[in-house]
Amino acid sequence: MELLTEFMLKIIYEDAHYVAINKPNGLLVHRTRIAEEKKEFALQMLRDQLGYRLFPLHRLDRGTSGVLLFAKTAEAAAPLVQAFAERQPDKTYYAVVRGYAPEEGTIDSPIRPDRDNGLKEAQEAVTHFTRLATVELPIPVGRYQTARYSLVKIKPETGRMHQIRKHFAHLRHYIVGDKKHGDWRHNLMFLEELGSPFLLLHAASFSFKHPYTGERTVIQAQLPENMQRLCEQFGWREELKNQTDLPQPLPQLN
Repeated sequence: MELLTEFMLKIIYEDAHYVAINKPNGLLVHRTRIAEEKKEFALQMLRDQLGYRLFPLHRLDRGTSGVLLFAKTAEAAAPLVQAFAERQPDKTYYAVVRGYAPEEGTIDSPIRPDRDNGLKEAQEAVTHFTRLATVELPIPVGRYQTARYSLVKIKPETGRMHQIRKHFAHLRHYIVGDKKHGDWRHNLMFLEELGSPFLLLHAASFSFKHPYTGERTVIQAQLPENMQRLCEQFGWREELKNQTDLPQPLPQLN
């Protein structure tokens, strides 16, 4: 199922030098040869919405929602590109994964780039996580009569392509909705039984030292409605209300 994006992207932060949106699931950051059939891209849509050129500072996978930051000039882009290279920005994600994940942990496992990346050697990759809540659903999946899931808070130390998705696949706690690195049986169950076709991975918070003010700037993006709906259905609303990395208060769903 493909996302039909609205014309207006939701701007969650803007100053004289930078602008950030809450990217919806299914929207590519920019044009790419691996998805040539796509007609809509966050970079072009936001450029048309604002009326001037923008410079992407990082990327989110097509399926991942959340904070996506752009610079308004090449000069403003340069220091943050360098900050990314030095692992300075602090990022927080939330995900729903298969099974009962460990209460906390660090995944320190090199990641081999995808074939179209142009790199051959495995790259250092480190991901920290904390389990926030669990649920067991009375729905058979595969050879099991029930299905277990965890809500996890994730802080990647490095920023490799598909890092979070690959790392949780390495633990066999696949992120629900991940078509490439996930478990198709659980993806299918979420689609057919719970009406959820999306990747349940959200970039909730992005923190960086502002190059022009020197102040710590924090940008937060609310969970997409589909993911919040599922969390509430699983009895996780109180856990979400306690998360300072999410905008509070949580919106009331219809």
